[in-house]
Amino acid sequence: MSIAARIERLPFTRFHWKLLFLGGLGYTFDGLDSAIVAFALPMLKSQWHLSGPALGLLGSATYLGYGLGSLLAGWWGDRSGRRRVMMSALAIYAIGSLLSAGSASFTGFFLCRLLSGIGAGAEATIIAPYLSEFVAARYRGAFTAALTGFYSFGYVTAALLGFMLVPALADGWRWALALTGFPILMLLWWRRALPESPRWLDERGHTTEACRIVGDIEESAGLAVGLTTTTDRGAPSLRPVRDLFTPGLRRSTFMSWAMWLAITFSFYAFFTWIPTLMIERGMTVTRSFGYAISIYFAQLPGYATSAILTERLGRRATVASFMIAGALSAIGMAASQTPTQVLLFGILLSFFMNGTYGGIYAYTPELFPTALRARGMGLASAVARIGAIASPVLIGWLYPRTGFPGVFGLTTLILLSGATVTLIFGPRTEKRPLDDEQAFAQS
Repeated sequence: MSIAARIERLPFTRFHWKLLFLGGLGYTFDGLDSAIVAFALPMLKSQWHLSGPALGLLGSATYLGYGLGSLLAGWWGDRSGRRRVMMSALAIYAIGSLLSAGSASFTGFFLCRLLSGIGAGAEATIIAPYLSEFVAARYRGAFTAALTGFYSFGYVTAALLGFMLVPALADGWRWALALTGFPILMLLWWRRALPESPRWLDERGHTTEACRIVGDIEESAGLAVGLTTTTDRGAPSLRPVRDLFTPGLRRSTFMSWAMWLAITFSFYAFFTWIPTLMIERGMTVTRSFGYAISIYFAQLPGYATSAILTERLGRRATVASFMIAGALSAIGMAASQTPTQVLLFGILLSFFMNGTYGGIYAYTPELFPTALRARGMGLASAVARIGAIASPVLIGWLYPRTGFPGVFGLTTLILLSGATVTLIFGPRTEKRPLDDEQAFAQS
């Protein structure tokens, strides 16, 4: 019995719950670190006398680092293992977050946010492929979508910190940033006992170690330990990244880029700027932050709904449906004339955009075989960061010229484009074994 077959027969065990919790906490801190910057920007604008484009550049620093981290994680994760990348990325991420709290200048803050983004991008890229490789196909979609749902806890926590702490103190934004960095060190300690992915170990020729890890999970589930007859072999050469563009995979590769780019541009255009945009429309800092809390809370049911629908509708249909619904919500946001309308459509947009993320984190690892999975995910995530980098700067330039209608009209167009590409070019991946090379070639 192969390692893959032994994993596929596993029930959902206590070990998988542990993976979900420890992996999910990483996404919680990713979301917290990313979102807290949105609450710091209005303070930095007044304290450092920044223009809209300069403010947008600070907002983009983290996402530039995300792109670099995603590329690094993809290459390193396929070459040296998922776990090593995860632990190293978390340490870099904590250091960058803590240093940014002490920054005294535009340049220093930008560089610290860049470092934090490199760690966060590598962490976010490697976690979904790493954890999905422990889970049988019948649970994988809901598991990965639920995993990404932990992002929402980070955004909600950031909104609460932003509401209570940032306006209350002259340096409240520094305290808020520092409070996002310290818990990461605790998570680093908790994750030290997590094993390497057995699928990756088997792929790289370390079958004995893979057998030990899978055997431990089987025993914890009350199953007889399976027998894998394949012996250790020399590690095969790393498949070149150009294999992502072979006839069997290139459609999935390019589709994943377009899908990630569309949702990431729209997401960060919205969440980086929403507190600032509300203030620009005449709300007080306290009221705008209070509205942001309500909008961020809508992420929780968005991710939960996506986790259910990825198994019932399928990955592709869930992603496209949530993008279309998000586009309709953006139209409502563009037409909003009152604070109540802004709040209502902001909640809907938050619900559907975060639900989309739940779908694509479940979908993307299934598009690529084990030997290329981290790099396929890493490239898609890195391309997406082009949108994350461009959107804060573009919105900073666009809003003074076009207002709410221009900002959310652009969001509508991009979300609809992403949904169309996903529906036309995205393959169905439900129940497809992660290690079946022939299935990927035929997709």
